[in-house]
Amino acid sequence: MSVRPDKRQVAIAPSILSADFARLGDEVRAVDEAGADLVHVDVMDGHFVPNLTIGPPVVRAIRKVTKKPLDVHLMIEHPERSLEQYVQAGADVVSVHVEACVHLHRVVQQIHAAGAKASVVLNPHTPIVMVEHVLESCDMVLMMSVNPGFGGQAFIPEVLRKVEALAERIAARGLDVDIEVDGGVKVANSAALAAAGATVLVAGSAIFGETDYRAVIENMRREAAG
Repeated sequence: MSVRPDKRQVAIAPSILSADFARLGDEVRAVDEAGADLVHVDVMDGHFVPNLTIGPPVVRAIRKVTKKPLDVHLMIEHPERSLEQYVQAGADVVSVHVEACVHLHRVVQQIHAAGAKASVVLNPHTPIVMVEHVLESCDMVLMMSVNPGFGGQAFIPEVLRKVEALAERIAARGLDVDIEVDGGVKVANSAALAAAGATVLVAGSAIFGETDYRAVIENMRREAAG
């Protein structure tokens, strides 16, 4: 089942990793009012990736200031141990890394049982064959287009070919699975990503690094519809 509120268009998901954490509630409200389709929340544990961010209490606080779907990306080891806490805190979509899950199919089932939509994540170097056996079970595949752990990195262009190849496999099997791309996404590459088959675009610094959030979101959506 698609994670997009409107399946007729590519969804834009601002990543709060690039927001001003001193005024996080205001930042979330601002992108909500600017037209965001989802709010992307990066959770890092300092082990799976070399950075440490937030936990369920912050997700719970964000849930109070927006009704937009919360797209929670768990860049953590052993996500099966804590993912239910994130769903209880308000996550609508939970993304787990293929590289962090020994029993991936079981974790996808666990996310659904907790009441959220399930997404599986591929790092830039991880081949798409690693998700082929769970495509029927998941709602979305998140393609990392930078090496995860930090915002503001440059887009890895080779990921475009992975997006195209995965989109072809999804279409050939008649599945309703979104493809999300995260990392170095901006207005300038939105059209290419959408043409390759991406249906959800995550943008952090491209949105929060500007003063007019609405203009960036509208420009990304216009380019993606191009």
